[in-house]
Amino acid sequence: MKLKLDCIFYKGDKPCLYNRFCEDCTYYKPMGKSILIIKLSSIGDVLRTTPLLYGLKAKYGDSYITWLTNPDSLTILEGNNFIDRLLIYNLDSVIRIQVEEFDIVVNLDKEKGAASLAETVKAKEKFGYGLSKEGNLYPLNKEAEYGFMLGLSDELKFRTNRKSYQEIIFETAGLTFNKEEYIINLDNSQDNFKKSFLEKYALYDYDIKIGLNTGCGSVFPFKKWSVSGFIELIDILVSKLNAKILLLGGRNEEVCNKEILKKVSTKVFNTGCSNNLKEFISIIDCCDFVVSADTLAMHLAIALKKKVVALFGPTCAQEVDLYGRGIKIISSKKCAPCYKKDCFEENTCMDLISAEEVFNAVQKLTAYSEMSKNL
Repeated sequence: MKLKLDCIFYKGDKPCLYNRFCEDCTYYKPMGKSILIIKLSSIGDVLRTTPLLYGLKAKYGDSYITWLTNPDSLTILEGNNFIDRLLIYNLDSVIRIQVEEFDIVVNLDKEKGAASLAETVKAKEKFGYGLSKEGNLYPLNKEAEYGFMLGLSDELKFRTNRKSYQEIIFETAGLTFNKEEYIINLDNSQDNFKKSFLEKYALYDYDIKIGLNTGCGSVFPFKKWSVSGFIELIDILVSKLNAKILLLGGRNEEVCNKEILKKVSTKVFNTGCSNNLKEFISIIDCCDFVVSADTLAMHLAIALKKKVVALFGPTCAQEVDLYGRGIKIISSKKCAPCYKKDCFEENTCMDLISAEEVFNAVQKLTAYSEMSKNL
């Protein structure tokens, strides 16, 4: 029996897409370059890594891309037409890819489990970060040295660097970044959810719909803006722009969102804090503008091509590309950015961002949006 094991349609344990045997099959299509991307977490970082797929496909043409990621990032990558095989990071997948042979491995995680895997997987070329025999991280290729050094030098990362995350990962993979966008796909259930949501709250195309994301991830809790700042901002946005405010957040924001809803003097659309990721994406897609700290909601808004006002304190604003559709507000506090998980300052860097600053940024974006519509 002649098997064409390199065919993209071959399955082995079940009939292929065309229900044909390999020998003399006219649908045979070889994989071409076999590429493994290792990018496990976080969800926002996984999402902002997706532009790399454009670069890989442009350089290598016919190729078969496998992406290994954590379970919580699957929703972000599902339905991506550039990914031929999506694998969950678990023992089964680790054993599986160590048997296979790849042409190219790209590991973009500076995490020792991911680096160990990149080190041991068989591949002709390796890009990104590996793990030495001493158990330490190191750059697998010369082009990865800059990204590697960002983790070692606060001066380089916080003060000197002007490259965005996308520029850095493209460089790491031996590619050139040409403003390739995030890739995100909404399925029919999400489109239906969005339609129902807009109908439920009587939100129309002519409304100025502004999503306010109040939280951030648990790793860097001081990235989020103050409750008092959001309360003041809501009142200004409604009184001066007649905006429709959609309050966004996850389970960690239940307490602060309740406080905001209790204290604001105007109507706010509470989108809830128990939406799953697909629903949360759909809600953000209902917005025209999104105000958010450097967190998942910001990356989702960028991916969905919304106008974004991004608030930065302890993290590096220069690494985020808003693709010309947003404004960054960067804290003036001298010790920021710091990437510290604890802060003992009486006024944190995010506390120094005023509601008036954020409103002015939103107003500029709304004015620009109106001008664009009239062109």
